[in-house]
Amino acid sequence: MKKFRYPMQSILEIKRKLEDQERSNYAAAQMRLNEENEKLAELSRRREEYEDRLRGRVGRRLVPAEMRRDQEAVDVMKLLIRQQTVQVRKAEQNVEAAVHRLRNAMIERKTQERLREKAFAEYLGEMEAEEQKEIDERVSFQHGAQNAVPEMLE
Repeated sequence: MKKFRYPMQSILEIKRKLEDQERSNYAAAQMRLNEENEKLAELSRRREEYEDRLRGRVGRRLVPAEMRRDQEAVDVMKLLIRQQTVQVRKAEQNVEAAVHRLRNAMIERKTQERLREKAFAEYLGEMEAEEQKEIDERVSFQHGAQNAVPEMLE
């Protein structure tokens, strides 16, 4: 009985490795997006603190230099937030691209696995046909041998 050997097994293994690599790339892109979102949240929190400090100064004695410094800090934070928002968008695009590549890698791997399953089913069919042929040969040999014994006795 011959052993099943899928001729494109190496390609299937490569497809599996590529899929694993794309999963890793996706995870890294998602982590980067999370980091960028955390940075954006921190910048927003700091801007709120500066704005609160500026509003608090309005109620007290007005010191123009301190108010100007706080307003500049708020303006700088707004600029940093805009820049960070761009970084977040880039990270989101990277995640989307990683998802697309991962999806394609999964499709390619599944296609190879289906081809392997189809080849295995064909192999099983061939093996069953061979077994049936052997059984038929044995039956016909036994039948022939049983018919030959009475003729020899005569």
